[in-house]
Amino acid sequence: MNVTEAIESRRSIKHYDPAHVMPEEDLAKLLELSALAPSSFNIQNYRFVVVRDAELRKEIRAAAWDQAQVTDASILVVMCADLTAHEADPARYWGHAPQEVQDILGPMIRPFYEGKPELIRDEAMRSTALGGMTLMLAAKDLGYDSCPMIGFDPEVVSKLINLPDDHAISFMIAVGKATKPAWPRGERIAEAVVQDRFPG
Repeated sequence: MNVTEAIESRRSIKHYDPAHVMPEEDLAKLLELSALAPSSFNIQNYRFVVVRDAELRKEIRAAAWDQAQVTDASILVVMCADLTAHEADPARYWGHAPQEVQDILGPMIRPFYEGKPELIRDEAMRSTALGGMTLMLAAKDLGYDSCPMIGFDPEVVSKLINLPDDHAISFMIAVGKATKPAWPRGERIAEAVVQDRFPG
């Protein structure tokens, strides 16, 4: 499957085979590909919380309007972000680069974010969105369907997964083998694309 096919065929699927168990090699490949998603300064602040424990997923489902895909999909991924990732030693993100690159980018990271909680939060949401979309396209390529979800109580889910205080939840993604197709895709709205600038 090429990228165009993955984009065109990816849909938000609600119905999954609850008996399907994702093989470890598929999960490993899915996460390996997902971790290639871009992030500002390469800080990789996305965190893919893979939930497979059946009892935990039942509790999450109760906090997610009883949506069946939470428990029926092969895995549930809670997309989170580390809000302090920019404070880490820059060598963690740039130790592989030529020294001149390290010397330029390394010292820029902390000052760029320091004292800017809105920027930190915005970047967290951007990174998790990029990571999540990468995960969904990778899942499609591996023969799985997926469903991004915001219909849940983030405070409850945070407690259930022991989310650290310096992390934030963005959304969840159910991944598994579909048992029913999605509804027909609606038309794309014309105003989604703006040429040069918005009308005055």
